[in-house]
Amino acid sequence: MSNPPDDPDSVGPRQRHVELGVAAFMVVLGAITIFGSLKVGIGWGAEGPKSGFFPFWIGLLIVGTSVFNFVWAYITPNRKLFAEWGQINQVLKIVWPMAIYVAAVPWLGIYVSSALLIIGFMRWLGHYGWPLTLGVGLGLQVIIYVTFEKWFLLSLPKGPLEDLLGL
Repeated sequence: MSNPPDDPDSVGPRQRHVELGVAAFMVVLGAITIFGSLKVGIGWGAEGPKSGFFPFWIGLLIVGTSVFNFVWAYITPNRKLFAEWGQINQVLKIVWPMAIYVAAVPWLGIYVSSALLIIGFMRWLGHYGWPLTLGVGLGLQVIIYVTFEKWFLLSLPKGPLEDLLGL
């Protein structure tokens, strides 16, 4: 049985620490946005705003609100449990395969990557049999190919297998 979320004996990261971490991460992202905007120009040109004008202000807004959130999380005493490690592990079972999928699309193409993701999820998390898993994983790719490539005439990222098949 799990402990209640506000039990100090529960095992897992505290909400305060997660809020501090997310706020700090967002400050870094906002700072990167500001820095990139400054490189391309944030002023006003002959044609209107330069390409860094709007991203600069958005980055500044992100940094400002994130600093506020960081300070608020720091000064507010909050010992509530964010999540237990077992719950975080369940989320990571989805996050890591999705991250690998995103990284694989440029190399394998969207069809092979998507088929592997669907087949992997159906077998690993759903415990479905091979016939249904392969039927859904591969059949869905055929449907997506026909829908996007043939009907909508939109080319999706392809990999070496599609090149080999001449698709």
